[in-house]
Amino acid sequence: MTGAAGPHWALPGGAFALLGPRVMGILNVTPDSFSDGGELASVEDAVARGRAMVDRGADLLDVGGESTRPGADPVSTEEELGRVVPVVKALAREVSVPLSVDTRRAPVARAALEAGASIVNDVSGLAFDEDMAGVVARARAGLVLMHMRGTPRTMMDRTGYDDVVADVTRELALALDRGTAAGIAPGAVVVDPGLGFAKTPDQSFRLLGAAGELSRALGRPVLVGPSRKSFLGALLGLEPRDRVRATAVACALAVAAGARIVRVHDVAEAAEAVRIAEAVRLGRIPADPDSGNGPVSGPAADLDAAVAPGGAPGHEGGT
Repeated sequence: MTGAAGPHWALPGGAFALLGPRVMGILNVTPDSFSDGGELASVEDAVARGRAMVDRGADLLDVGGESTRPGADPVSTEEELGRVVPVVKALAREVSVPLSVDTRRAPVARAALEAGASIVNDVSGLAFDEDMAGVVARARAGLVLMHMRGTPRTMMDRTGYDDVVADVTRELALALDRGTAAGIAPGAVVVDPGLGFAKTPDQSFRLLGAAGELSRALGRPVLVGPSRKSFLGALLGLEPRDRVRATAVACALAVAAGARIVRVHDVAEAAEAVRIAEAVRLGRIPADPDSGNGPVSGPAADLDAAVAPGGAPGHEGGT
């Protein structure tokens, strides 16, 4: 739904405004993530990091308990539950921003939603676990629907596209149809082109610049996750921890291209970058992106009009 306050994302606690760009902070409670694995060894460490991210400008937090880096081995459901649920439960008491769970597994999503999360970030695009769509639909949760082919172990063998933007758009549209058929309201869904997931560096750069094209074609807001990823390293020859500035630049360019949410490790730098990018895009200082939060009229299913056709998502007036 659009209106005077701009587009929204339908979440269980009410509408989350996407008038301006939003920053999702990454909290990996894993020992083997490509950039920050093992940093958060306890629930207390994770909660402290989450609070700090909110203080630095995070609008949402995304908690993950399984590494999905290229070549990563899967973990058991029980292990993922043990990593994620205590952190979500503790964060729900400590922060006021929406919480997301980064998981491909329906039991983990269900438990995290019961513990206080309101969003499921499924890197498999509802393809890994046939029960995931039903879990999201019954909880009326928000969904980040990401594009990936194969699994983390096999995805880099599946980078053949005729046209990466057209092919990713088509495959995300099929995933959206799966979600709708299961009862997920279109307005509850944000799409993610999956930079680095079954994508070469060249393909990731192409998709980064096509955020608005994807959004208009699919009728949904777009989230991008360039944070410290290998496509930036391939260009600049930098190790993951040295890609902070590159990530901020990528986030700014994504917002300029039409993305509404960026998912990052380094919140303060990204928050500044996207705020500047939005001011340039609008030609003025943006309004407070929180000004549109709260209930919206009409059912969540009507929120699929959040992106005005023919214009960049989130632009006031839809021009």
